[in-house]
Amino acid sequence: MAHKVIITCAVTGAVHTPTMSPYLPLTPRDIAAQAIKAAEAGAAILHLHARDPADGRPSADPEVFAQFLPTIHGACDAVINITTGGSTSMTLEQRLAAPLRFKPEMASLNMGSMNFSIHPMAAKVKDWKHGWERAYVEGTEDTIFRNTFRDIRRILQELGEGCGTRFEFECYDVGHLYSLAHFVDAGLVKPPFFIQTIFGVLGGIGPDPENVGFMRQTANRLFGADYHWSVLAAGRHQMPLLTHAAVMGANVRVGLEDSLYLGRGQLATSNAEQVRKIRRLLEELGHEIATPAEARAMLRLKGAQHVAP
Repeated sequence: MAHKVIITCAVTGAVHTPTMSPYLPLTPRDIAAQAIKAAEAGAAILHLHARDPADGRPSADPEVFAQFLPTIHGACDAVINITTGGSTSMTLEQRLAAPLRFKPEMASLNMGSMNFSIHPMAAKVKDWKHGWERAYVEGTEDTIFRNTFRDIRRILQELGEGCGTRFEFECYDVGHLYSLAHFVDAGLVKPPFFIQTIFGVLGGIGPDPENVGFMRQTANRLFGADYHWSVLAAGRHQMPLLTHAAVMGANVRVGLEDSLYLGRGQLATSNAEQVRKIRRLLEELGHEIATPAEARAMLRLKGAQHVAP
């Protein structure tokens, strides 16, 4: 099954705001509907955040997650991956509240503190739908996304060892790969690892093909055959860089969390639209798409029957 490509879909995230696209899912009903359609289109893994149903701001409230997780579980077999990143403004306790309650098969785990900024987007918007949006976007210029070694160890112990959850290790720069290696050496991370290398976020490594190769070479040197590699590219770099990475053997991640667009100047009308496009590109390159069952086997997940209701 090593040749099968895992498609992850990040359905809503905490980066984009309601003003930026009318297609960004905000309510529990919309998040569930778009997640299910993305799974039907070929996404084996669904990476999920929550939003305040009233105004679309990022939410860490487990009660909001509870309004869409059972619907998704009941309608498809995709692997549920709950964020531990939340947003840069959330505390670690807030970020862990939903994953610890629902004990998912997978959770994302950012592998280092960083400047994670989207503040240039504010200059492109004249009229905001909600009062919180402008301050939220502009505020990322002066915000550090905290993920200390102690934070990471706590997540690995409480969620990984305590709940049997495995991780999408989000690596925004080469140093994050070495941080992951530190936890491997400490015995807190066991193979196979699912490493999500991320390109094009302001504050992280740039979206250059040479950087994709460099991150791949570094991961190979550190982890050998003990990991599965995936690539995420932000914004307009999404489809071109994912196609480049797929030629190199990468799994891929798409979704409206990472990019609001389908192509140049064309907003994606749904997450499923992006999944269908990358699936078509992958299949034209000769790749086969992994089913949820195959993804579970590849990543040695505990199975949907072992998550909390």
